[in-house]
Formats: sequence, structure tokens, C-alpha cells
Amino acid sequence: MKEENLARWAHSHSFGQEKKRPGELRTFIVIALTSGMMAAEVTAGIAYGSIALLADGLHMGSHAVALSVNAFAYVYARRQALSGRFSFGTGKVNTLGGYTGAILLALFALLMAWESCQRLFNPISIAFNQAIAVATVGLVVNGASVFILGDQHEHPHEPGHHHHEHDHNLKAAYLHVLADALTSLLAIAALLTGKYFGALWMDPMMGLIGALLVARWSYGLLKSTGAILLDTQESDGTTEVIRHLIEASGEHRVVDFHLWSIGSGLQAALITVVSSAPQSPDFYRQMIAKQHALAHLTIEVHAYAERAAVSEQ
Repeated sequence: MKEENLARWAHSHSFGQEKKRPGELRTFIVIALTSGMMAAEVTAGIAYGSIALLADGLHMGSHAVALSVNAFAYVYARRQALSGRFSFGTGKVNTLGGYTGAILLALFALLMAWESCQRLFNPISIAFNQAIAVATVGLVVNGASVFILGDQHEHPHEPGHHHHEHDHNLKAAYLHVLADALTSLLAIAALLTGKYFGALWMDPMMGLIGALLVARWSYGLLKSTGAILLDTQESDGTTEVIRHLIEASGEHRVVDFHLWSIGSGLQAALITVVSSAPQSPDFYRQMIAKQHALAHLTIEVHAYAERAAVSEQ
């Protein structure tokens, strides 16, 4: 067989991962903003004695590190997309970045809770006016970062693609800056309460509330990214749609079906069909393509013979 005649069956397994994703540049911008504000809040927290402000600054610093992990995932996935070492491209590098970010979120939540408990039992004096001013600036920076990373969905243009592409790496970065915005807001609330009502205990209490919310976000992201990394069967209704398409005529039966995610918005499927009137794999491939776009599809077809089926029983 001539090589050129085999071209129609050969294809790249990069699935567009070599292209720069919209979230990459946005993540680098937010890293710069977060790092600058982190330095200001840590300095002010130490100088003015606010644990809420210091915790917020340390939180932003740790998130700058976490965001750097997300940025690295973007760059690595793009540069290694055409490498033959990855069976289905580097789509899961993006998901791995999100999973790592979720773990770091959980660790940060524990750190926030620990520091808050320490200050709850060992309160210190706070320079409220200066601390409130710095926390307000931090909230503005964090709000801008949330806005920059706010759009977590990419909208594919392939026909038949009925779902958004979820960039888990971008979602992890988004949750990190959202957590920063939350801790800044809670810090301001605590400082105002302490200044006008003398409730110093509100400063660490707000830290505990923030830790609980961050832990909840971390759990949700770990659950969604972990499912993809473990190749769990997709449960978005696609399996039922494709099965109905193939079996509608009554001549074809799907006896084995595996549908899993190989990256953000990228699905792969392995389908075994038994038919009394078997067709070529291209027949089923074209049938499926009219309703749903799969990044990678493997179809196995077997002829069904009544006599053979009886003899095997």
C-alpha cells in the first residue's frame, strides 16, 4: 500500500493543544498583580499588627506560587502537544494543573484556619486605619484579578459540539484569586468591626469562615479534575445519545461502550458494535459525527449470526 493512500486514516493526536489558550496570558497578568499586592500586604500586616491582613498577604503569596503552577501547565502542555510520548496529547496536563491547584487551595485553607485559631486565643493590638486602607487596596487588586480570569469557558466552533470546554487550569487560577478577594473582604469586615465595636475576636473569626469556604471550593475542584484524571465514564448524557443513534434501526447493538475525557472539552470513545447487517466503521463514525463531535473514536464491528449465537450458548 502506498503511504499517501493511508493519509486519510492517519491524524495528529495533539487535538489543538499546541495553540495558546486564552487563560495563559490572563494567568501571567494576575501573577504579576498578586505578587505585588502580596508584598504590600505582608509588610503592612507586620507593621500594623493585623493577622487578617497578614494572613491575606501570605494567602496571596501562596496563591502566586499556585498560579505559577497553572502558568507552567499552560506552557508545558502547549510546547509538548506534538510529542509522541502522550497517547492523547497534553490535554490532561491542563486538568493536572487544576488538580494541583485544588490541593494547594486545601493546604491554604488549613493554614488560614491554623493562624486564625492561634490569634483567636492570643489576640494582638491592631493599627486599624492603616490596615483597613491596605486591605481595601488588596480587595481592588483581587477584584480586578477575578474579572480578568472570570470567563472560565471556551466556546468551540466545531459542528456538533454541544458542550463548553471547561479549562480546569483556569478554574483553579480563578478560585485562587476569588479566595484572595474573599479573604480581603472578610479582613475589611473584621477590621471595621474591631475598630468601631472593639470586637478583636472578629479578625481571626473571619479567617476561619474564609478557610471553610476555600476548603469547599477545593473539594469541588478536586472532585471534577480527579474524575478526568482517573478516566471515569462520562455522565453528561452523550453515551445515551450515541447508543440510541446506533441502535435505532434495530440491526445494530452496542455491546461495549467506553467514553472518557482526554482534556478540557475533549472526549474519546471506544465502541463495540454487533450487527446482523454490519457496516464499515466509517458508517458508524459518520452517523455519530452528525450529532456529537468526539476528538478520538475507535469502533469495532462484529457480525451477528443467529446460528453462531445459538451454538455458543
